[in-house]
Amino acid sequence: MPDLIEAVEDGVAVLTLNRPENLNALSDDIRLGLLDSLTRLGADNAIGCIVLTGAGRGFCAGGDVKTMGSRSAKVFEERAAGIALSGRIPMLMHNTPKPIIGMINGVAVGAGLSMAAACDIRIAARSARFGTGFIKIGLSGDWGGTWTLTRLVGTAKARELFYTGEMIDAEEALHIGLVNKVVDDADLFAATMAMARRIASMPHVALGYTKKNLAAAETGGFADSLDMEAFNQARCSQMEDHREAVQAFKEKRKPVFTGR
Repeated sequence: MPDLIEAVEDGVAVLTLNRPENLNALSDDIRLGLLDSLTRLGADNAIGCIVLTGAGRGFCAGGDVKTMGSRSAKVFEERAAGIALSGRIPMLMHNTPKPIIGMINGVAVGAGLSMAAACDIRIAARSARFGTGFIKIGLSGDWGGTWTLTRLVGTAKARELFYTGEMIDAEEALHIGLVNKVVDDADLFAATMAMARRIASMPHVALGYTKKNLAAAETGGFADSLDMEAFNQARCSQMEDHREAVQAFKEKRKPVFTGR
C-alpha cells in the first residue's frame, strides 16, 4: 500500500497518511506525495475541499525518529535543503485556494502538529492528543509550526507548548483554540465529511478568494485587506456562480454552482 492514499468523492478530496504501524510518521513518500497531491488538487476546479487525516490510531507522529540519526549525519547544506523541501508542504497548504480540514484521529506531534495547524479547520476525535515534541529530541521545530501555532493559540501558549513539549488532550486543544470542534471518535469521519461536503458545495472560486483574504489578514494591515477585498470581491462578482446565486435568490430556489 502507498504511504499516501488519495480518494475523491462529492467534490471532496481525502488525503490519508498511510503508515499506521508508525503512527503515520513522515516518510519521503508521504512528503513527495503531499507535494504532488496538494499542487494537483489545488488546480482542480472539481475539488472544493481537501481533508487531511491519518490511517489507524494516529494523525501523524511527526518525523520518523528512527531515521533521524542518518539524516542528521548529512552535511549541513544537504540537511537544510531536505528541511526546506518539507517546508514547501505547509506553504502549499497555506496558499492553495482549497480549504483544508484536518481530521485529527489520534496523536498529532511535532511536524504532525505543525501539519494540523496548517489546515484551515481542525476537527478532533475525543481521544486525540497534541504536542510540539521537538524540544524533547533536541530540535527547535519546523513545518511552520511556530508561525501557525502562535496565530492559533497566542504567543504565551505557543511558547509554553514549544518550550515544554507538553502533551494536551482534545478538550484542552479546543479550549485554547487549536481545534474547531471535538467529537466522539465514532463520529469523527461523519462530522468531518459533513463539513467538507458543506464547504465543497459552495462556489469554488469564491472559496479560493475568501481563503486568500483570510490568509492576508493574518499579517497584513487593515488598508491592505480592504484593497485585497475590493479586488477579489469584484473578481467574484464577474463569475457565473455569483450571477446564478442572485438569480436563484430572485426565484426563491437553491442555487446550482458550477465552479465558474
